[in-house]
Amino acid sequence: MILRVKKQQLHNTGFTLIELMIVVVILGLLATIIMPRILDRPEQARRMKAKVDIRGIESALALFKTDTGCFPTTSEGLEVLVSNPGIKGYNADGYLDKVSSDPWGNKYVYISPGMNNRDYDLKSYGKDGEDGGAEDNADIESWNLDV
Repeated sequence: MILRVKKQQLHNTGFTLIELMIVVVILGLLATIIMPRILDRPEQARRMKAKVDIRGIESALALFKTDTGCFPTTSEGLEVLVSNPGIKGYNADGYLDKVSSDPWGNKYVYISPGMNNRDYDLKSYGKDGEDGGAEDNADIESWNLDV
C-alpha cells in the first residue's frame, strides 16, 4: 500500500505537454508585445550611458582637484585620471580604472579651462562623432545634462 501511494505521487509531479505548450505560447505573446518596445530604444540607451559616463568622469575630476588643487589641463587630458603623471598630491590608486570611450566608440572630449568661465568642458559628440548635431546626433555635454 505504501509503495502504491509513492508511485502515484511520482506520477503526478510533472507537467503535461499541453501545460508546457500553454506556457510557451503565453511567453511568446508577452515577448511579441514587450520586446519591440524595449528593442526600439537602443539609441536612447546609448545616450543615457554617455550621460552616466560623463557624470562618473566628473566625479573623478572633482576628486583629482581635491587632491591636487587643480583640474587636469587639456594636454594632460583624462588619461591623468588613470596613471600618475608625477603631480603632487595625486592619489596612488588613480581616479578611474580606465578612460572608456563613449557608447559610439569615440573618446570623450575634455577641454580645460572650459568655455564661459567653466573649469572644464567634457562632452561626447554623439552618434555622428562630430561637433554639433540634432536629435540622436546631438552632442552630450557635461554642462547641459538632464540626468
